Amino acid sequence: MTSLPAATQIRVLRLQPRLRTLPAALLGLLGCSLAQAAGFQLLEQNASGIGNAYAGSAAVADNASTIFFNPAGMTELRDREISLGGSLVDLSADFTNRGSSTQTLSGAGNGGDAGSRALVPNTYLSWKLGERLWGGLGISVPFGLRTEYDNPWVGSAHALHFDVRTININPSLAFKVNETLSLGAGLNYQKLRADYLRTISTVPVAGLPLNASTVLFKADDWSWGWNVGALYKPTPDTRLGISYRSAIKHTVSGNLSTSAPTGAGPTVAAIANSDAYTRIKLPETLIISAAQRVNPQWEALADLSWTRWSSIQDVNIVRSTPTAAAAAGSPLAGATGQAGATAQTLEARFRNSWRVALGANFRWNDAWTFKGGLAYDRTPVRGPATTLVSLPDADRTWLTLGAQWRPTNDDRIDFGLARIFIKDADIDNDQTAAGRGRVTGTYESKLWLLGVQYSRAF
Repeated sequence: MTSLPAATQIRVLRLQPRLRTLPAALLGLLGCSLAQAAGFQLLEQNASGIGNAYAGSAAVADNASTIFFNPAGMTELRDREISLGGSLVDLSADFTNRGSSTQTLSGAGNGGDAGSRALVPNTYLSWKLGERLWGGLGISVPFGLRTEYDNPWVGSAHALHFDVRTININPSLAFKVNETLSLGAGLNYQKLRADYLRTISTVPVAGLPLNASTVLFKADDWSWGWNVGALYKPTPDTRLGISYRSAIKHTVSGNLSTSAPTGAGPTVAAIANSDAYTRIKLPETLIISAAQRVNPQWEALADLSWTRWSSIQDVNIVRSTPTAAAAAGSPLAGATGQAGATAQTLEARFRNSWRVALGANFRWNDAWTFKGGLAYDRTPVRGPATTLVSLPDADRTWLTLGAQWRPTNDDRIDFGLARIFIKDADIDNDQTAAGRGRVTGTYESKLWLLGVQYSRAF
């Protein structure tokens, strides 16, 4: 880890790579806890897929949310369709300390429940533009993360609060080549916002109680990406889908700001505060899906997805302006107080991950269809040494149930419930050399999802 001046041993911030206005109100709804897919990816781009654990996501195309999973699926919809939904996330994440070394400054305690409850919203609209051409617009939240600890706790110098939010605006087109093949493509205009708070951990200098100070990084960015997909129907009962979403490169710009006790604040601010930015590449994703109608009542679904999380390795926070001490030529500033210097580096060292899902639908009558699903999701975190207190991620298994109610020929309401079993996440993250201590222990997490989606053709 890169630090501020050796004389003070201040390390100003380590931004982690799990970064997520259109309407400010929509961003306000997203107070996500730990992301529901591996890493900090959110699969909850509709609630209708929860019941099947998102099996068949690129092949089902039963409402306008196909715009996100496979835009080619719009050719299976009626002339105009709208879909509105949301997923309620209820996560608990409890840390058990197993010998953490906090040095003299980080405090004590296990941080309480780092999870939270949140709503992940989405909205989609598709319409037929011509005999073979469809257009659509989706607004969703593809990445998100929120962890929050009580203060003090043994890992407070690693993180007290981490909040990443995204909003993705996705205009799309679909073209029906013939009765068996459709193609689709879209653009993605994405906002990413990150807030990260931790305590400064350092040996006190000249009597300054720096261990009581906090440092906050606030930053955001808009950037572009794209997505494509294809839907192939070799028979009326079989749908095969493939879709790809590009990586999106963000330069997230904002500032580092410090709070400190009375008497210490001005000195701490002079050597810590500045404008800053970091660059991060949110990962690309490939999905291959199948939906097979076995008979008039039963449909089988399958999904295999791959995410290039290896695009996130080390993330540097770079000062875009000097600190006040650096501008004044003070020796307290050190090399890292200068504009263009790296204030801190996060070592994530992610690996690529994959997810497999199986599901089934049972059509009970013209009004009701019941759903079930099972999925396994591998984490991109390599092991305890690179586990972060801001994202104590681990492999997870999904078990889901759901239903679709069709009160009229034009209206559908989907319900989904998921219990996600998260493997206990071991952590042994040693930042002693950076003055933040070593966090060693285990996270036990529990996660429930409850979603509702309303879709209408008109």
